[in-house]
Amino acid sequence: MLSILYLVSAILFLWLLVLSFFLANAMIHYRNLTKDIEKKDLKSLLEEILKKMKQAELDYKENKKNLSQLQKKSIKHIQKVNFLRYNPFKDTGGDQSFILSLLNEENTGVVLSSFHGRDNTRVYAKKVKKGKGEGFSLSEEEEKLIKQSKATK
Repeated sequence: MLSILYLVSAILFLWLLVLSFFLANAMIHYRNLTKDIEKKDLKSLLEEILKKMKQAELDYKENKKNLSQLQKKSIKHIQKVNFLRYNPFKDTGGDQSFILSLLNEENTGVVLSSFHGRDNTRVYAKKVKKGKGEGFSLSEEEEKLIKQSKATK
């Protein structure tokens, strides 16, 4: 009879330890939830969470709007830079001449060409609008470089 009483007491003591452990964990969790709130009740906690969620939603909408504006503006920025060295003279010299293209998303920008000869070097700048020369026709090499730029995204 005494052994049964000890067994029941031991089981109740273990049960009390398990419940105390879970209660302590719940209290720690509740304190963490309410650590930045003046009133430590559930209603204040939920109101604070709702307020933070509304602010996060407003911030998200503002960031989305700003991102959209930046994307629209970035279309006009130089995004495609390509460089090509070549020899304009078939019989002499090396690849001393070059072409540099600076284009935006719409393939509009400028092409800089440098022709290197024995006696001098000449540099030309040509406007490009939507992949086509504007005001001056483009050379074969310049068109090739612009086509490479179009393929680049």
